Order: sequence, then C-alpha cells, then structure tokens
Amino acid sequence: MTAPRFGFFFWPYEPALVARMVRLGDEQGWDLVGIADTPGNAMDVWVALAQAALATSRVRLASCVTNLVTRDPAITAGAAGSVDRLSNGRFVLGVGAGHSGVVNVGHRPAPPAALREGLTRIRGLLDGERRVPVYAAASGPGALRAAGAAADGAFVNYGLGAAETARARGLLAEGAAEAGRDATALDTWFIACLDVSERRETALAQLGNILGFVAAYILGSTPAARGVPAELIPAVVELRRQYTTRRREMDPDLVRRLGLFDYLRGRLAVAGTPDDCVAQTRAALAAGATSLMFTVSLAADPVRTVELFGRDVLPALRAAVVDSARPAG
Repeated sequence: MTAPRFGFFFWPYEPALVARMVRLGDEQGWDLVGIADTPGNAMDVWVALAQAALATSRVRLASCVTNLVTRDPAITAGAAGSVDRLSNGRFVLGVGAGHSGVVNVGHRPAPPAALREGLTRIRGLLDGERRVPVYAAASGPGALRAAGAAADGAFVNYGLGAAETARARGLLAEGAAEAGRDATALDTWFIACLDVSERRETALAQLGNILGFVAAYILGSTPAARGVPAELIPAVVELRRQYTTRRREMDPDLVRRLGLFDYLRGRLAVAGTPDDCVAQTRAALAAGATSLMFTVSLAADPVRTVELFGRDVLPALRAAVVDSARPAG
C-alpha cells in the first residue's frame, strides 16, 4: 500500500494562531500545511506564509489557495519565489478561480479558460533556476480539466466517496489528455472539512459553517450535474442563495434547517471524535482520496482539531499502513 499523505490549511486570523498551527504541522509530522487567501476574514496570505516559512524547518507549505484575479500573476510569482527562498524550497503555490478571496473584494471568480491560461502563464514565470510547483484548486468540470492541462498538482474539492474521487480523476485525466500530458504525474490532493473533539457534539456544532461555505461553490449552479440527489436540489439552490463568504455573518445551522447536514457531512467532511475520524479517513482513503488536505478554517477550535488529529488519528492511520506492508506468516 502506498503511504497516504495528510495536510491541513487554515484561515490566518492572527500571528499567534499562525505560529501555533504551522509548528504543529512541523512537529506532528504532517506532510503539508496551507494558508488561505481570504481578505476580510483573516491576515494577508503572503504575510502569514512568510511567518510560516521562518517558523518551520521540515513541513512543506502552500498557499491553499490564492487566485490570479486580485493579483497580477507576475506579482504572485514574485511572492511565491520569495516564500520559497525563505522556506529553503518547501513552498507550493496553490491557485484557484477564487471564492472568498475574490468575492470579498467585489470581483468574480475566473472562468475555466482564464484559469488555464493563468496557470500556464504563472508556471512559465516560475520555471526558472528554482522551480516552484503550481497546484490548481478545482471543483467543477472546467476547473478540473484546466488543472489536468496546465498544473503540476491539484487540490480537488469535490467529495470523498468513490464516485466523487473517480469523477474528479477522470476530469483531470481528460484535461491532461487534451494537453498531451500524463495524468498520473499530477500530484492530486483531495480536500475535506475537518473538525475533531473529544466530544462528538462539540465537533459537529459548528461544522455547518464550513459545509455551507464549501458546498455552495462545489455543488455549483447545476447541482444535478455535480451528483446531488434530486430530492436535495431545491435545498442546495436555497443554500447558494443564502450562504455568505464572510465569517462573521455565517450561520452554522443553515445547512441543518435546509436538511442538508447529513448529506454534506458524508460527502465533504471528516468530523467527530478521534475514533470517528480514524474510521471516516480510512473510508476516504479506500474510496481513492489517498492524499487528504483538511480545511480546519472554520473548526470550532482549529488548534485543538489539528492537535487531536495529529496526536490520535495520524499514528493510527500510519500504523495500519505499516501493518499492511508486513509479510504474512
């Protein structure tokens, strides 16, 4: 069995949180730590990434993710190169079409063609003596094809079930084939919402915030085409009408009132006690999400979530891989 990989990303609310979170990533053996670009909700992504680069020595770091709408690609390339130097080559530039990072400043997300063009341009800008890999965040068909065609890797935000992972990989492969690329060379991570607590009720209490935030753009304006059951489509349409990208205005009970909580939790999240999370993560790995990037941005307690997962869940998952690799008898 290939060893699974685990990362997490978060909104950088203030410097003390950034310091604590990235040190946990370094100390607990996480494979990747990302910082989101969400103006109006948190610190500037590049300031936080510079702090993270100086506060860590081992873990890879990523923008997870910025966009090419609010900043010119040349400016982003310069920032990425700078963080890569500060981190001694540990940086991954994650970019996407834009969600809160563009909506919160009055812009619209980039369409798939513009995303592909932007990925191609920025990879060219970063293809110098010190190569910084460029990963695309993707959820819809167009963005997934663009990632397959023009990125070094992908942060796939579509779901954790076997049908969702197969669909996403198929679309990445279509994009790669169109561009004459080998899809198997694409480093693919699947994004999941994460909240962990000793008490299941605590972990689930605020989960509706991130489920609503993520589902509103993953499921798109055509939820039937994104695999949503017919009986839930009206509720998804209403979710898109009511949700917000502003943290202070979020309502964690919205997805419950709309009858979407259980469906979205099952498709998009790993949440509950550490034992719950071991079982749910194993299921996601078995379904094909073999590299998992968790968003803890809106967890009830992001630090405690990472602490518990790193202390109680990661060792159990990695022990299972070691055991499976041992010869029988």
